[in-house]
Parts: sequence; C-alpha cells; structure tokens
Amino acid sequence: MAVVDKTAEALATTNLPYLEHPKGHQSPTTTDRIFMAHRGGKIRVAGKFHIDNPDLLALAYTPGVSHVSQAVAADPALAYCLTGKGNSVAVVTDGSAVLGLGNLGPRAALPVMEGKAMLFRQLAGIDAWPICLDTQAPDEIVRIVTALAPSFGGINLEDISAPRCFEVEHRLQNTLDIPVMHDDQHGTAVVVLAALLNALKVTGRRLDQVVIVVNGLGAAGIACCRLLLAAGASRLLGCDKQGLVLTGPPEALRRSRLHLPGLIRHAHPLGTLRQALRGAHVFIGLSVGNVLTPDHVRLMAEDPIVFALANPDPELPPEPGHRHCRIYATGRSDHPNQINNLLGFPGMFRGALDARATTFNEPMLLAAAAALADLVPARSLSETCIIPSAFDPRVVPAVAKAVSQTARDTGVARCGLR
Repeated sequence: MAVVDKTAEALATTNLPYLEHPKGHQSPTTTDRIFMAHRGGKIRVAGKFHIDNPDLLALAYTPGVSHVSQAVAADPALAYCLTGKGNSVAVVTDGSAVLGLGNLGPRAALPVMEGKAMLFRQLAGIDAWPICLDTQAPDEIVRIVTALAPSFGGINLEDISAPRCFEVEHRLQNTLDIPVMHDDQHGTAVVVLAALLNALKVTGRRLDQVVIVVNGLGAAGIACCRLLLAAGASRLLGCDKQGLVLTGPPEALRRSRLHLPGLIRHAHPLGTLRQALRGAHVFIGLSVGNVLTPDHVRLMAEDPIVFALANPDPELPPEPGHRHCRIYATGRSDHPNQINNLLGFPGMFRGALDARATTFNEPMLLAAAAALADLVPARSLSETCIIPSAFDPRVVPAVAKAVSQTARDTGVARCGLR
C-alpha cells in the first residue's frame, strides 16, 4: 500500500485559493510539495470558543466586552489575564536579512515569519503574529513596534541585518516594559553556548582554558562573543572576511562585551584566519560556506571542536568535518549535533511570558544555555551527542523554567511561575 502524505492530503482538501506555480519552478518532486505547504499561508486565527447564539455573541462582543474594556482601562495590568496579551509575541522583521538569502524585503520575509509563528504555537503554546515592516529605517522600526507593543507580551525581532539590529533591539528594550529579543543574536548565542559547554565536557576542558575563534562578526557572531565572555571564556579571537579583527585581554573584552562592535578593527586586521586558528581549541563559524579546510583544522590544538553553522553550506563540509574534528556540529538537520535556534527561542519566550518579565537580561540567557546543556546527561554525552533534539519534549519546559526563575531572581518578573 502506498504511503499517504498526510500534509499533502490535508492541504489538498482545504478550501484555499488556487495559486499557479511560480515562474522558474522546475522540480515536481520537491518544489511542488513546498509550494503546496505554503499555499494560502501557514497560519490562521481561531477563536477559543464558537459563537453560535445571541447570548455568546453578547458575551464575547458587544455589550459584554464593554465591561472588560472598562476594567482594563482602570487597571492596565488586567490586559494580561483578560486578553491574549500575556501569551502573544510579535515576530517582527524588515526583511533585510532573510535566512541566508539577504535583503529580500518584507513580502518575501512573510513565509519565514509565518513558519516561526507556527513553531511558537506548536512547541511552546504561544500565539505569535508575523509583522513584516515596509521600512528599514531604525527610527521607523522603533516607532512602529513601540506603537504596536500594547497588544503583545513580547517582541521577537527576526532577520534584521547588522549593525542596525543592535540599535533597534537596544532602543526597544529600553523603551518597552516587555521582553524584546533579536533571535538571530540571542537565540543563536544560547544554543551555541549550550553545545560548547557539553563539547568541552567530552574533550575534558573548561571554558576558561580554551582558545575560541569566532568567524563572522555579524549579529549572531557578536552575540555569541558576548555570551561566551559572560559565561567565562577568557581567550577569544574574532575574525571576519578581513581576517583577525577582534582580540584583547580577557577582562578588557569582558568589561566591554556590550560594546564589542566598537572594538572591531575592520580597517586594521591583526592577522589572518589561518594565524588565529594556530593552537585554537574551538572554531565557531557564523559566516559563509567553505572558508575552512582540513589544513586549517590541522593547525588547531588536539581534539578540535568545530561548529560550522553557515547555512545551507557550512564553513567546513561534513565529510572532512567528521573526519578531522573531534567534535563537529552544523546547523543542518541531516547530521548529528544540529545547533538550531529552535532549541532556544520557544522556551525562552515561554519562560519570559510566564514570569511577565520586563526584559531579557544576560542572566536569563545564561540560565537558558545551562538548562539546555543539562538535558544531555553525562552518560549520554559523546562526539555525536552534545545537544538535545529540537523535538525533545523536555526542551521547552526546562528552558522556560530556568528563564522564568532567573527573571524572578534578578527582579525583572511581575509574577511567579504558571
């Protein structure tokens, strides 16, 4: 009996408008299925109960809803329990850095934001709303998101290019009383730190003992550097396409971690990637594919750890990666050790919303990374198992609990756990 494709079957029976195949589509075995899955969009709004009589209409809408509006006007905090605000996240982009595809604009970003909204709902029970802005001016983005904020309990910034993303997030975090996170920065940093903590356990080293080379100093690279320094990394080298452009005494870097972009010496590199890798224990790639070779890896210290996270083509291809590295990880789902933001953002926002946190602070990020790392017990750690699966049902609750507890411990929570 032929295997039935449940997704295709469900889509074929939905009442959606017919869409012609986009120009240039060629592969009926893959592209047809992809476009079918996106036909008519991937999300919809549904009420929590069905309105099918006048009494329910009066309860949910006018006149009953007027009493709720008056109550919220008198006490705005009631919006958290009398509306969906406390379980809602805005997924906001300007389309300037869509996946690894570049500046595609807000319309092309919408399918990605819809996918993110689906994952929020499925994995963390959070109602997420894709908002794609037709502006790439930081002032305008900040103004619009600030105006929209009363409807949401948190803001997930997504696919906004560096360096504007740093300014936008910083200004919104300082302006709003709800948590704001740029997932390309902090979601990536949390999962990278968690995976590295476990990789170091496998190799018998500590974070403060190893030389770490971060290649690619965009949004994700800078955020990883900051969180690694906060976690105790002491020997950090930052490289970009110009070469080695970020280094310094450990304590100086740690004190200046919130201002790292100002320390990057793009115009005056201090060396090459090859020179930076000599004797290094860890390579974290957040750059472009195929910039690392087996010759580079041979320059590194014994038992090298390589996180080649560029997508779809990693900095070091999988075949030589597995052969030449003690531990090799990518962002891909078809190889072991997938380092994926999906392990971070659902639980991080679940925890922040549960605590009604006013911000995401550094201790919350560190707690999320530690909780994620702890999900792989010592008896299970190995070269091919340093991070749990994104579909491990323990991930979201564990990360959420750690984030929510840390929000309370650091004084940024407005309520206890759910």
